[in-house]
Amino acid sequence: MNGAGNEIVVLDLRGTTARVTGEDARAIGAAPGLKYDQLMTLYDAADAGSAASMKIFNIDGSLSGACGNGTRCVAWELMRDGATRELKLESDGGLLQVTRDAEFSFTVDMGAPKLDWREIPLTGAGGDTTRVALEPPVVGAPTEFSAVSIGNPHAVFFVDDAMAVDLARLGPRIETHPMFPERVNVSFAEVRGRDSILLRVWERGAGATLACGTAACATAVAGVRLGLTDRAATVSLPGGDLRIAWRDSDDHVLMTGPVELEFETRLDPSIFARPTA
Repeated sequence: MNGAGNEIVVLDLRGTTARVTGEDARAIGAAPGLKYDQLMTLYDAADAGSAASMKIFNIDGSLSGACGNGTRCVAWELMRDGATRELKLESDGGLLQVTRDAEFSFTVDMGAPKLDWREIPLTGAGGDTTRVALEPPVVGAPTEFSAVSIGNPHAVFFVDDAMAVDLARLGPRIETHPMFPERVNVSFAEVRGRDSILLRVWERGAGATLACGTAACATAVAGVRLGLTDRAATVSLPGGDLRIAWRDSDDHVLMTGPVELEFETRLDPSIFARPTA
């Protein structure tokens, strides 16, 4: 599937005892036609009120705490009979509430952002995370960023022209910068109005992607904190638009966007074969 261009594989293992490892995730991504940005692996829920439990892998086999675009894809799969309009999903980033708005449009309650430097996390930054100096600096990169966690750590750089940024060069350098002990998702955002942001993203463990839901959420939060945007804005990514609202009543971030089914298949068991001792 894809969510606003974010390439997603949904692997449904509910009702089985199978578990996917990072090695498995890399093997799935290397299979013909299955290159993805995130792999959403579904297991039986721990709580009776949840539809499923999710483990989210990046293409390099590393775990992701959240994936908003992938969560919408999972919701479509679990609500494809049309009988259900809302569900809850368990993830490493917390419990996610999803509402179906239209046949291929969903809203995910991503919860409240984490803004404390220890929770994001940053290395020894301290103080306010609205404006953080990138130390040591990266040649060609802006000197300041805004730090936010939406299940994943994000560094948001506001720039005059997002399309002019050399994402392929700067993305990996900032992703692995010593300020980010768990690596970081890198966003370059161009504010086009109080309710409009153009965004390009380098995702940790995935590289440059057509969309990143948690990055769109983090950028919207950063824009509000800096006084650049209102609490509701359209975030435009190369793969499409996401509507983000940072709700004042409970601090939760709501993300609304599309999903698309590309194809369905069954994995060859040999993908999971490992050499014997």
